[in-house]
Amino acid sequence: MKEAQLRWRCRRGMRELDLLLLRYLDDAYPQAPSAEKSAFVRLLDEPDDKLWRYLYADCVPVDSSLAELVLKIRSVSPSSF
Repeated sequence: MKEAQLRWRCRRGMRELDLLLLRYLDDAYPQAPSAEKSAFVRLLDEPDDKLWRYLYADCVPVDSSLAELVLKIRSVSPSSF
């Protein structure tokens, strides 16, 4: 998937989600292994309410690759991907 398409898919209905997802796209996605890139694309398929729970609450996806990515996105500061 092209970066412009991913950037568009990162734009959600909540500014907080936009910021986290776009930060990951800009800072970590380019260097991420292909499995992590695939997980990110799958994560973007989730509805906003689930993404909110994954990234801002204690909810973790059942899929282990999504769970690992969510924990990575949650745990890093803006410049430490």
